[in-house]
Amino acid sequence: MKKSNILFPAMLLGLTTLLYPQQTSAAGQDSTGANGQSPIYFRGWGNALYQDNTNAKTATADLQRLVLDIGRNFNSNISFFSELEMDDAVLAGGSNGGQLAVEQVYIKFNTDPTHYFKAGLILPTIGIMNENHLPPLFNGNERTQVETNVIPTTWRDIGVGYYGGIAELPLNYSVALLNGLSSAMFTHGSGIKNGRFQGRNATANNMAVNAALKYAEGTLKAQVTGYYGGTVGISSQQADTMGLNSGLFGTPVAIGEADIRYAYGSWSFRALGTYISIPDAEEINRAYKNNTPESEYGAYAEIGYDLLGNAGSMTEPHLIAFSRYEKLDLNSSIPANGVTDGTLDQSHILVGLNYLPISTVVIKADVRFEHTGAANIALTAKPSPTAPPYDQNNSFINLGIGFTF
Repeated sequence: MKKSNILFPAMLLGLTTLLYPQQTSAAGQDSTGANGQSPIYFRGWGNALYQDNTNAKTATADLQRLVLDIGRNFNSNISFFSELEMDDAVLAGGSNGGQLAVEQVYIKFNTDPTHYFKAGLILPTIGIMNENHLPPLFNGNERTQVETNVIPTTWRDIGVGYYGGIAELPLNYSVALLNGLSSAMFTHGSGIKNGRFQGRNATANNMAVNAALKYAEGTLKAQVTGYYGGTVGISSQQADTMGLNSGLFGTPVAIGEADIRYAYGSWSFRALGTYISIPDAEEINRAYKNNTPESEYGAYAEIGYDLLGNAGSMTEPHLIAFSRYEKLDLNSSIPANGVTDGTLDQSHILVGLNYLPISTVVIKADVRFEHTGAANIALTAKPSPTAPPYDQNNSFINLGIGFTF
């Protein structure tokens, strides 16, 4: 990518800051991005990570993300929101060059104070972190393994969604119609992650429906979500020759998810469980030879305690000690023509500290202990005779910083 292509959005965002200096904290933004204050607003967030891999005896340091948001309140009913994300700091000139991507861009239409539509590149409502992944909002340097590998956060697709609430009850709901996934792009070991189009040349012959029901009262938040969508966007004639079902929901992926968050005094708790079903995995494998599983699952539970006793305060510092346990399997069941990979059956234990001197800056330190099943030599194309044996246990030491503004 040419430097001019990178500099232009940065110059535009900088000019916006000078013209409209009034800002709000990104940590306080809702899923719509609109702050209702200045006609044009600018904010952002980012994080950097140092990680030591015990088994590999290597360490890496990375500016993982820098995200810049810009929006426009046209009037009280119509607004625009966008997020531009840069990963890994460098776009060109390095062997491990990063990525510049649009994470969200949509128009929001308010129908009344509690009901609205969003249309454009939007985030499906599924899991805790897909819509709430700012660094000060979660414990640990890394996003949870379940919401990275099973639910592929940050997941975005093109579509339209309707969001509302029930006035008499502490309930909110949403339903969205999105472009579907591509089973042709599924790859072994990455679940459905590589099947996302992320707003780029998505096939629109296959579609998906995403729905969520949220309960929120006091410090208790609970949610159930679902996703059902087709994964074959090619023509019906071509799909027939490959033994696949096309159409709006042909060769489907179905996802169910539930989560809960609760705080009591200095204590906090969160838990999540999700299950993915791919009933036509055998046909997908026959067509694309990508070892797609029939099902995947993941779950985690986390507990935290504010050692400074300032839970709930937006002005006082916080020092949160926490621990999290995660269990996931990206090939919990496989079709007759699939091959089991024990390394995808994983458990993770994380312990660490989050220090927030202010609500929008966080310093993080944690250790993650990983255990997997045994490796399957049948999945190694040309095993090296000098390669060390696969170790089912590993640990990672993580240090990092995150911010929002």
